[in-house]
Formats: sequence, structure tokens, C-alpha cells
Amino acid sequence: MRPFTSTIPLAEARALLTAGVKPIARTERVALADAAGRVAAAEVSSEIAVPPFSRSAMDGYAVIAADTIGATRERPVRLRIVERIYTGQLPSQAVEAGSCAEIATGAPLPDGADAVIMVEETGGGAGGEQVDLFAPAAPGQNVGRRGADMSPGDRVVGCGDLLNPSRVGALAAIGCGEIELFERPRVAILSTGNEVIEPGRRLGPGQIFDVNRFTLSAVVTAHGGRPERHPPAQDTLEGLETALTACRGADLIVFSGGSSVGERDLIVDLIARRGTMIFHGIAVKPGKPTAFATADGVPFFGMPGNPTSCLSNAYILLVPFLRATARLPLYAPRTVRVPLARRIVSPAGRHQFYTVRLHDGAAHPAFKGSGEITSLSRADGYIEIPADQSTIDEGASVEVTLF
Repeated sequence: MRPFTSTIPLAEARALLTAGVKPIARTERVALADAAGRVAAAEVSSEIAVPPFSRSAMDGYAVIAADTIGATRERPVRLRIVERIYTGQLPSQAVEAGSCAEIATGAPLPDGADAVIMVEETGGGAGGEQVDLFAPAAPGQNVGRRGADMSPGDRVVGCGDLLNPSRVGALAAIGCGEIELFERPRVAILSTGNEVIEPGRRLGPGQIFDVNRFTLSAVVTAHGGRPERHPPAQDTLEGLETALTACRGADLIVFSGGSSVGERDLIVDLIARRGTMIFHGIAVKPGKPTAFATADGVPFFGMPGNPTSCLSNAYILLVPFLRATARLPLYAPRTVRVPLARRIVSPAGRHQFYTVRLHDGAAHPAFKGSGEITSLSRADGYIEIPADQSTIDEGASVEVTLF
């Protein structure tokens, strides 16, 4: 056995991870339909006015505002209808004093008109040649002026902007069919261990199904990365070296297993041959044996083999690192504050992430063990117990970070 000689505090591990981030530099052209949630790699400015023409904001009648002065239901103003204008149709004649045009929402405003009376404030116009106006209009009323939203030269998105739905909509409004984006980081993922086999096969004696490759891939996909899944590696130094070589081209490498205290836990030896160990062992529970290094010049995570430990530290450590690499904003999961349903005892000197489920307005302990994936799959979130706190009493108010 090769026990840890030391562990580092969680805050120190986070600082080292932040210092190790290399934001992605590669870019690619992507269709606008596939751009949501990605990060713009170049500024985009409008080449057109939006809207490209003055248009009606209501179904109603395009009028000259001066013609409507004094209109009431008791004393309506009557105007002659010269045209009916629909969306996608250009007006064929101008509106002059004493006339108007029936107009649909979004249709181009005819020359001469400077306001729109909504149909609810009119009477007698449907299908006829005249319409009565029951209210006056002010110049510009219910009119979307050309360029009121964007003018040529206006910046639509900047380099580094996250393309949320509204920014995608703004790009569509200027006719942008594709956009230059930062590539999603390629994340090589594999599990280690002679006992690990692919789901779908029949379990043999002493074998277990690969869990971590699938949970890690799901985390990577959800936080801006592109997972590259590799088959499980054998617990030999040669097997691990072969697996590491197969990860060539990745922006980030994540191995699970092989980073604990056993005789055959060989991640330390692998990094000694192919890179530099930055830290190995964090004072947290679960996930103490997590390692961070560079391997062949690429950031490398050695995650615990136990499924709960692996996934927990993926949320806590891998997600912030990956999002920074992908140039995504900081992740801010939702939290709720509720009373604790049962007393919890935490090991001294280790920052614990303790899973809980929410029921009847309280947080119920859900943690079973580092090897039990249901510690997370049946939990709604986790509470943090600082290293200097050993217990949280029943009924205490706790902040739950939701998965």
C-alpha cells in the first residue's frame, strides 16, 4: 500500500485548478440553428436596419395623425380606405389627407401615414370603403420605425458572449445564417480497472459495469465539452500509458480509478513518466484521492473510482475547470434553505459534500457511501460541511445546492 503523504485543503485545490485553465482558442463556423449555448469567437455587427422598414405594431388602420384630432365614439372621424396591406406586401399607394389604409401587424407602413389606429378603436371598416375612428392618434403611435431596434454598424454580439436565446434571436434578425464560435473542448474520458466492463455485456465473477465514463460524459456534455469516450484501461502501467496515448488531441483528459492508495493504483507512476503532478489528495469527503496534473502537456484529472466520489468531485472541481476552458460563464446552481431532518456527523478535518433529498420541506440525508451511485441518483442536492465542523444538529437550517 502507498498511503497519501498529505492532502491539501479544498480552497488550495480550487486555486491550483483555476491557475491551470487554458481557455480554448480554436474556433469554428457553426449554423445559427446549432449555436445556442455556445460562445461567440468574434464580434458581429448588423449590416442592416432592424426592422428594415417602418411597420405597423397593431392590426388597424394607417392614418395621418393630424386627421384624427378630436375623434371620439360620440363624434367619430370618418376616413376613406384606399388600400388593404398585409404582411409581406408592399403598399401600392400613399395615404393622403382624409384617407387611410387597413393594415396588418408587421405590414409595411404606407407613405404619408405616420400612425396606426388599432382596430378595436374603429368601426364599420371591415370590407367597406370607409372607417370610423373613435380615438385620436399621436404621430408614431403603434408604429415600429425603420432601424428602431438596430441600425447598420450596431454590435449584436461581442467576442466571448454566451449565445442565449435572445442573442440567437438578434442574430437571426440581422440575417446571420452562421457564426464563428469557440470550439467545445474535447474531453477524453475513460475508467481504469481490470474489473470494469462495458454495460450491455454479461457480468463475470468479480466484474462491475463501467459507471463513471457515463456519468462523466453526461457532466461534460451539460457543461460545454465534447466527450470522447475510451474503453476501460487495464490496471497496469503499460495499459495506462497505452490509454493515455490514445487520448492524444484532447484538450482535457479525465481518468477515473487508479488514484487511491492501493499497490496497483498507478496514476502517480503514469504522471511521473508522462507529465507533472500538481496535486494528489484533497481534504474532502467524498473524493479524497482526486488528482490533478498535466500529462503530455494536457490538463489531466485523476478521479476516484467510486461512483459517488467521482461524480461529486466532477460537480465540484471538474465543472468549473471545464466551463472556464470552454469560456462559459461561472456555473451558479440553484440553492434552497431548509431545516435538516436528521443529525449528521462529519469527519474532522475534511470538507464534506453530503447528499440529501428534499421531502416535506426538510433535507433528509441520502449519502450511503462513496461506492453507491444511488447516493447521488436518489438525492436532490448536497449540503457542504466545512472541515472545522463535525456535526449538524437536527432542525438546523442548511443550504442545499440542487443538482
